[in-house]
Amino acid sequence: MDYLFRRFIEILTDLPRWLRPGLGVKRWLFLIMTGVTLIGLGMAVALIEIYRTDSADPLWLTFLSYASLRFLPRILRTLIFGGIGFSFIAYGMYKLNRSLLRPFLRPGSNILNTLQDFQRRNRGPQVVAIGGGHGLSTLLRGLKAHTRNLTAVVTVADDGGSSGKLRETFGILPPGDIRNCLAALSNDEAMLTQLFQYRFSGAPGLEGHSFGNLFITALTDITGSFETAVVESGRVLSVNGRVLPSTLHDVKLVASLELPYSLNEVRVEGESKIPAMAGRVRRVWLEPDSAPAFPPVINAILSADLIVVGPGSIFTSLLPNLLVHDLLASLRSSKALKVYVCNIATQEGETDTFSAYDHVRALEGHVGSDLFDVILCNNNFQGQLNPASVWVHLDEKTLSDERTYTANLTDDERPWRHDAAKLAKVIMDILYEKTGPLS
Repeated sequence: MDYLFRRFIEILTDLPRWLRPGLGVKRWLFLIMTGVTLIGLGMAVALIEIYRTDSADPLWLTFLSYASLRFLPRILRTLIFGGIGFSFIAYGMYKLNRSLLRPFLRPGSNILNTLQDFQRRNRGPQVVAIGGGHGLSTLLRGLKAHTRNLTAVVTVADDGGSSGKLRETFGILPPGDIRNCLAALSNDEAMLTQLFQYRFSGAPGLEGHSFGNLFITALTDITGSFETAVVESGRVLSVNGRVLPSTLHDVKLVASLELPYSLNEVRVEGESKIPAMAGRVRRVWLEPDSAPAFPPVINAILSADLIVVGPGSIFTSLLPNLLVHDLLASLRSSKALKVYVCNIATQEGETDTFSAYDHVRALEGHVGSDLFDVILCNNNFQGQLNPASVWVHLDEKTLSDERTYTANLTDDERPWRHDAAKLAKVIMDILYEKTGPLS
């Protein structure tokens, strides 16, 4: 009762604020009230005519009779007042909603289409996307058209470029991949997103840094925590979903590489150094290997309807997430449909000459077999790739795997990358085929 009383007082207190100039709602409230008055007048006139008991009308009733078009038939008067009143109410409600929703509507957009699209995506499945780099941001850019219930789980093992410098200088987690995911999930705020992705050049001290990385770094210092800085950055960009680091601990990616013309393996420390070494990656691990997962990540995985791993660099984008032990344990415990998206082209220094089966084998060799319910591969090999890459071909072992799905997933302009819309549609089609429409 106390809560209801407080809410009632709050509503009464807020009522005068709706009448302040500049909100653009007073005129439409007045129009709605006029419509209600006209409908009430029509009903009153009809009741007076029905229950009249004497022929001598007082002055006020005579005036009301003429004002209410008494010289017209009763049914016609009722229809006129009711029609005008209903029209006023309908138009007033439409314009009032336009005024209230104006801050959330894109220029030229239709309010009904906007509301329908919002409700459709708001009821969409709970999706967790795990990875890093351009592959994860491409996936998110496509999935946000299907659901607002998105959680991106991002690797924090990056130690190169702007992220590496900020990590070394300020002791924060690398913000680069998180920045890309926030930009991908942004609610089409074109200028803000471009600003967030802007990279400085030719400026001493700022060379190579992106504005978004510096923004997240500054927010980390202001708020006192990296995870809060990411949340606040998401609010600035009006993102559809959440972006979460896989762990809040400072972890380092280490690899064991087999060098050409040598039987010995060498240890390479650092995510950025692994692809630069001329050798075949045999195994990767995290140091320390006991870093716990970020708790909201575990909650998201356990409550997900769909979990997508990839696309992305196997050893430097995907495995740094899956090697967090309790994250992997929650992934195995989750009842969600688990999809692995295989890369379209090989990556120099990591997956040279890899087939689709080699990609799956490299992943499952680190995290165990039968983790994924679906293996999604590209089957379109038209277009020109980068000189250092070749197509990831579908070998017999992959095609004979009952988990394998194939589709045309390539970007027409950059065939070595996935097309965001194609990839998201195929994944959602697979989800609904496997589970049926979600309530």
